[in-house]
Amino acid sequence: MKRVFLIVLDSLGIGAAPDAAAFGDAGADTMRSISASPFFSVQNMKRYGLAEIDGLSYLGCTGSSAGAVARLEELSAGKDTTVGHWELAGLVSKKPFPTYPNGFPDSVISEFSDRCGRGVLCNRPYSGTEVIRDFGDEHVRTGKLIVYTSADSVFQIAAHEDVVPVEELYRYCMTAREILVGDNAVGRVIARPFSGKSGSYFRTASRRDFSLPPQGVTVLDELYERGYDVISVGKINDIFAGRGITESHPTHSNAEGMETAKSMLSRDFSGLCFVNLVDFDMLWGHRNDIDGYARGVSEFDAWLPSFVSGMRSDDVLMITADHGCDPGYPTTDHTRERVPLLIIGERVERENFGTVKGFSFVAEKIREYLLSTKTQK
Repeated sequence: MKRVFLIVLDSLGIGAAPDAAAFGDAGADTMRSISASPFFSVQNMKRYGLAEIDGLSYLGCTGSSAGAVARLEELSAGKDTTVGHWELAGLVSKKPFPTYPNGFPDSVISEFSDRCGRGVLCNRPYSGTEVIRDFGDEHVRTGKLIVYTSADSVFQIAAHEDVVPVEELYRYCMTAREILVGDNAVGRVIARPFSGKSGSYFRTASRRDFSLPPQGVTVLDELYERGYDVISVGKINDIFAGRGITESHPTHSNAEGMETAKSMLSRDFSGLCFVNLVDFDMLWGHRNDIDGYARGVSEFDAWLPSFVSGMRSDDVLMITADHGCDPGYPTTDHTRERVPLLIIGERVERENFGTVKGFSFVAEKIREYLLSTKTQK
């Protein structure tokens, strides 16, 4: 019974990609920024070869590795969650999703407003925490929906839970998803519920993503068609619009995601457990919180040995990321970066693959471990 656990440390980039300047991200380096924090510790990941990855020798090489490692370069035309995860699953997105630096077209907003029966506020790129600070009072007073975007291909809807119940907000998101097709087919529609009083609004844990279905075949589809289990932990199910998933476990924090992932070790399943830990990106990267990001990585690193000790002899653990979000960079947006890959397991050959073009290398390794007829060492 072969099992692969794939954990995505959402946004943990390890240095600007060769084409980063074209994305406005020259010099971005999430790992280097957080490594300067006094709260940063990756001793356990270093044991598995983190510092042996190309470009990470500044972490302090140990000269040995208990796992296989690589540095991955993205081929897709984007730097967001959707295209990053799709490429990890083997699907390269050659055409970029549309973005809206000047807000969404009037035709989109008018249809959305008419179908929802509510007015719209903002309609421009905005920080998620600042938009509820600046528009929250008017939203509470009028019931109008706060619609905003970012540098990514996203249509985000913020609403106070006392004004718009969460399930109603989700219905509005599904309406937006129906409207945003063709030339306006954004990667994600995101529900952003918030709560609190004027002057102290805060986003709640009921965020939900409504993604465009993958525009091609992924390794999840291949596993599903062959009868394997494909278990989603965190927002993986949302990112893939439920396609190729046999079982979904939504989570609301890194801690809950790690706890859920660990509980899967005692489960008898054959296939893939695909985990996203979103706090790195959502709580710290986008908020330029270097120390918070460093603490989060250190907490994951401290948790890692307990997970590895529970793995079976045939299990394989892969740890990677989907893009960067450098908290030390002068923006709050994602950054076009390379990402790390650690592959851990008793039967994993110790190897440094160097720098590999394509996040889809992860999908190749999943196929190799689960679908190959060759006997693993």
